[in-house]
Amino acid sequence: MTRLRQMPAINFDLITLKSNKDDNVIKNVWNHNLHDEFHVIRQVVQKYQWVAMDTEFPGVVARPIGEFRSTADYQYQLLRCNVDLLRIIQLGLTFMDENGKTPPGCTTWQFNFKFNLQSIVNREDMYAQDSIDLLQNSGLQFREHEEHGIEPIEFAELLMSSGIVLMDNINWLSFHSGYDFGYLLKLLTDQNLPQEENDFFESLRLYFPTVYDVKYLMKLCKNLKGGLQEVADQLELRRVGPQHQAGSDSHLTGMAFFKIKEIFFDGNIESTSGHLYGLGAPCSPNANTMQECIENGNSP
Repeated sequence: MTRLRQMPAINFDLITLKSNKDDNVIKNVWNHNLHDEFHVIRQVVQKYQWVAMDTEFPGVVARPIGEFRSTADYQYQLLRCNVDLLRIIQLGLTFMDENGKTPPGCTTWQFNFKFNLQSIVNREDMYAQDSIDLLQNSGLQFREHEEHGIEPIEFAELLMSSGIVLMDNINWLSFHSGYDFGYLLKLLTDQNLPQEENDFFESLRLYFPTVYDVKYLMKLCKNLKGGLQEVADQLELRRVGPQHQAGSDSHLTGMAFFKIKEIFFDGNIESTSGHLYGLGAPCSPNANTMQECIENGNSP
């Protein structure tokens, strides 16, 4: 396949934003610079092995029908039928070290996938209008996604060889991330999601052995409530970039994780790995996690 190495002069490659200490750069990745940026990521991940992730997708367009074993089963079937029908729009990856520090310069890669609002006859380009309106109001330019977006299959091939999936030493950070990981598993396997939730979690553990969901952590410490922006405000964290874009949201997710880990769990958070908020059978935290929450003025 011939790969375009250069593009006409356009202004959407980099979004440079100021933080309190230095310049943070969210790198926009399109079809033309996909291979080059994965080359950089392969180097970055050798030192920065905590990967905060967020996706943007076109909402919820379908509801499952039939009988369900439980509310949890219904929620997974809702996720499954929508992920199977729809296409991912954006993926944000922010790289951090074990102390929550980011690389110098570029910290976050924002992958922009091919998506065509006009092809409504194509099942793969279905969407919920309110979700598209929200993304457009947040600055997404869908004409650019149509013309310069990344092909999912090509992205999946590069992700598989990137050193950040199928690796026990990589820690994935997320927020209310059932759909996020659903779309990633669909990309990586090039298949619809498993019919059973247990099989979904088996695939999750294979591709992403260590996963933390900030929303699940918040459930263990009741003083933290709300969505990502609300909990960031409670933790006095400063957003980098525009809300409801995957790069900015992934960066904020990573910062929130390390702040919660420090304040509420005294750094001991391993027992919460593998839980996704809203999915799976509920399980009780271990005694240490429960005691830590109580000591910090919370109850699980």
